[in-house]
Amino acid sequence: MIYVTGDTHGQFGRIKQFCEQFQTEKEDILIIMGDAGLNTQDKDKDQKRKKYVEELPITLFCIHGNHEQRPQTIKSYKEKTWHGGIVYYEEAYPDLLFAKDGEIFDLNGKQTIVIGGAYSVDKPLRLVFDYPWWPDEQPSDEIKKYVEEQLTKQNWKVDVVLSHTAPLKYIPMEKFVTGFDPGKIDKSTEEWLDTIEDRLEYKKWYCGHYHTEQTIDRVEFLHENYGEF
Repeated sequence: MIYVTGDTHGQFGRIKQFCEQFQTEKEDILIIMGDAGLNTQDKDKDQKRKKYVEELPITLFCIHGNHEQRPQTIKSYKEKTWHGGIVYYEEAYPDLLFAKDGEIFDLNGKQTIVIGGAYSVDKPLRLVFDYPWWPDEQPSDEIKKYVEEQLTKQNWKVDVVLSHTAPLKYIPMEKFVTGFDPGKIDKSTEEWLDTIEDRLEYKKWYCGHYHTEQTIDRVEFLHENYGEF
């Protein structure tokens, strides 16, 4: 079975409960839609969390969020091909996988493209208080080009899109954090995803990031709920 859920931010107690409730096995997959909370630059905390989730009876497949370091910039990560696409993993945690942006995976026969990253609305606070923040949190021009090249190879047709944030036309403005001026928020990733969504033939689009549970047309936002992929 393949399941999908929203951001976990290092809180994996609910994942353990989910595994117990549905009696999952390592062959089952849970897709986390970004901000898993496992590559935070706090080495001790990260290792503790990774050990915890590695022991769970499920394989985690994580999309890149905006509150975490990209695994390809961490020396301990290696690449491998998994379900037809490239993922990053550490030898100590073989069932904890991070998708490479732009890769297309065959998940239960569904051609699925991954597009991670987003802008952190709390970036100013993170910089002021010296909290972790990564300048490559959003997809670079190189990543965007790769995504579009991949979709061109697919004739701009896939079954599913997995992204951390959402196309601009679908973002739930009511979920923006109070105190942040929407006019000063960098929406370039969402604007680019709009151009992707306009051209793409797809059946389902999953997002995280906004900590909400709602569906707009074919776009579904997940937080703590679980969906069957």
